Amino acid sequence: MIRLFKVSIPSSAVALVLSEAGLLFCCYLLAAWLVLDVPLEVFLFEQGGYWHIAFVMGIIMAGLYFNDLYENYRVGSRIRLIQQFCLVLGLLFLLQSALSYAGWGVLLPKWTMVYGSLLVLIVLPLWRIFFTTMLLKSLGGQKLLFLGSSPAMHDIIAHISERPELGLAVLGYLDDAEDAGTDAPRLGSIAQLDEVIAERHPARIVISTEQPPQGLPVERLLNLRLGGLEIEEASATYEAIFRRVSTRDLPPPQLIFSNEMSPRVTNVALQSAYSLLLAVMALVIALPVMAVVALIVKFISPGPVIYRQQCAGRNGALFSLYKFRSMQPGAPITTVGKWLRKLRLDELPELFNVVRGEMSIVGPRPERQEFVAVLEERIPYYRQRLSVKPGITGWAQINQRDHDKIEDSIEKLEYDRYYIKNLSISLDAYIIFHTLKATLLGGR
Repeated sequence: MIRLFKVSIPSSAVALVLSEAGLLFCCYLLAAWLVLDVPLEVFLFEQGGYWHIAFVMGIIMAGLYFNDLYENYRVGSRIRLIQQFCLVLGLLFLLQSALSYAGWGVLLPKWTMVYGSLLVLIVLPLWRIFFTTMLLKSLGGQKLLFLGSSPAMHDIIAHISERPELGLAVLGYLDDAEDAGTDAPRLGSIAQLDEVIAERHPARIVISTEQPPQGLPVERLLNLRLGGLEIEEASATYEAIFRRVSTRDLPPPQLIFSNEMSPRVTNVALQSAYSLLLAVMALVIALPVMAVVALIVKFISPGPVIYRQQCAGRNGALFSLYKFRSMQPGAPITTVGKWLRKLRLDELPELFNVVRGEMSIVGPRPERQEFVAVLEERIPYYRQRLSVKPGITGWAQINQRDHDKIEDSIEKLEYDRYYIKNLSISLDAYIIFHTLKATLLGGR
């Protein structure tokens, strides 16, 4: 796996993106060579063909990304795959027509665009099918050997089995208990570590920290690590593949003594600065939209336009969260309110909270104080999410679908912990981009 923007990304996904970028360039380059009257080098270097092709490539790859074809790239339905490519190319031609109508030139000459896009429609789906059916099977995966067993370990093993594109493979586990209740094979007891390593040749050993196995050969493991064998705690593996920090495999001393579980002071200060700048810019752009929304809310149903809600901010400080009202007093959500929430327009007044310094653009979503008090009693270390300012959007919001059960609150906390641990401008940019994608396409 490769770490980009503070996020672990499967190497296969990076390989797919790079290979499809190369194929896209070749398709339009071949089309230009076939149909243009000028020599190819004249088109590329004197007429700026390189930049035109690169721009078209960017539009197509952005379209594929917005259709989740780089998030879930295994081919479930070939017909569906062709439909998605047709949709992306259709939008590309609409953009070409719009630019031509506006007198801003065209992306590529007409027949270069036509023949190049036909090649793309043939070549890229075939490559995607080949990549997912052949290459992923031949990659095998980095072999993991687990020491001990825990519920978190079971989750890791199940997730790896469902996601072969992660490039990981579970050899099995060693534990003195006969049955750990997992689908992975038990390869023996802890005492058989050397024997199993010699026979199975693992690339990484993962040790359960939630329920450390009895008789763990610490000195032997140290020698193995010094000899080049990768050894890590289950909490680190969990974080890499789930993109959240486990609430179970995280020992209290790590929260107290480790600097990794709290954001850097410089990153927090920098976030406050660019959050204020982005909020002011967004308010200038959004004020006309906010005025229209305010009028609609005012005339559709009785009650105030702005709804104020007491929430817990950084370090538990109370503040009034501003939102456009989406409900009638004592009544369920209004029809207009449903659309406001779906498009997240009801959250636009929260930009004023950012300007006031009570919130950031990105961070854990603010919770009502009464909910915080209840969740603190039921979920260990819940208050840790209050160590940074709450945000308009956050890591949990782009990753989590459900929010109704106590288990969902635990999962949300795990995402918030991951964000707090990795808070940075690059991760914030990643979250903002995904939020825009989800808002525009009606996703989570």
